[in-house]
Amino acid sequence: MSDSVISQAMAEEAYQDLITIQDWLRWTASQFAGNGVFFGHGTDNPWDEAVSLVLPLLNLPVDAPKELISARLTHSEKVRLVEYLRLRIDERIPVAYLTNQAWFAGLPFYVDERVLVPRSPFAELIETQFKPWLKSPEKVTRILDMCTGSGCIAIALAKAFEQAQVDAVDISFDALAVAEMNIHDHQVQEQVFAIQSDVFSGVPGQQYDLIVANPPYVDAEDMADLPEEFHHEPELGLASGEDGLDVTRTLLQEAAAHLTEEGLLFVEVGNSMVHMEALYPGAPFTWLEFARGGLGVFVISKKQLLDYFND
Repeated sequence: MSDSVISQAMAEEAYQDLITIQDWLRWTASQFAGNGVFFGHGTDNPWDEAVSLVLPLLNLPVDAPKELISARLTHSEKVRLVEYLRLRIDERIPVAYLTNQAWFAGLPFYVDERVLVPRSPFAELIETQFKPWLKSPEKVTRILDMCTGSGCIAIALAKAFEQAQVDAVDISFDALAVAEMNIHDHQVQEQVFAIQSDVFSGVPGQQYDLIVANPPYVDAEDMADLPEEFHHEPELGLASGEDGLDVTRTLLQEAAAHLTEEGLLFVEVGNSMVHMEALYPGAPFTWLEFARGGLGVFVISKKQLLDYFND
């Protein structure tokens, strides 16, 4: 790999001089910081990115005890780390695809390039059972996770609402294959059901107490400007027309019919929230704020949907 940012001479120096996991974490973080990689798939800084790459490649948990960090590495382990570090820097492959692991709502998930890397602020809402908007979480018996991808949101919902059935729908059969793997890994196959569906087409006549939707929402302008890392993700999970709201339009038109009387719809539209006011002037969306960051998520009730879209 003579044309790599990390030359063979640099690698040989690293093999000789870097001894412990701590050494390799520091060096990896320095390589990330010095080579302009983009952090947006679970981390936001070089050190956390290094931890999320190095430790899983050594078959260690990302929260490994501090005592382990001073452990020495074998030569073959060092060679493996350089190989994957080159892939991350030279090819801009997100760490989650290199390790096949991502975390969401405190849970580990298998991911590959068939699905987006989990990063939704919905994790924060799930942890609080959507309070204060959801008045009686214990009464929720049916939940729909729209555009489930890896299944991370659906599975986190199942853990938070143990009494509820969760339908996990996606248009992509490839994504659903990954979701099925995660459903079985988390042993929730009696509670979470993966269904192929173009928006609501696969669940005709079904009604839910809670619909959580993380549809594709990147507009054409943002798609053109995305860092290289995002081009490893399936475009089907990102792009949604000129204003990023093609799927959201259908969702809002059809959601009321799939909600119970007290049902709530939560939708993430990210940066495309800037297009929502022009598209739906005066709509009764409640935009949410997050303690851990994130934007572009709104909640709307069945009654509000009927009042606005049927007027």
